[in-house]
Amino acid sequence: MVVELTPEQLELVELATRVPAADIPVANRVLQALIDNPLPADDAELRPEVIASIVEARASIARGEFASHEEIMREFGLKSD
Repeated sequence: MVVELTPEQLELVELATRVPAADIPVANRVLQALIDNPLPADDAELRPEVIASIVEARASIARGEFASHEEIMREFGLKSD
């Protein structure tokens, strides 16, 4: 089977070839996250459940329930400067 890629997909493939070997697992997780939870288009209206999630996230942050930058970096196997 031959798959024809769009120019954007070809650019993504080219970028993937430049990812350092040690960072490939992280890049893989980021791409998988985009596939599992695609970002809405810029002009898309937010659905009520998305708005509710944002409101809850802001309330959680206000209560101090959040992960630090360092914790997120560790979770994704990245170095923190």
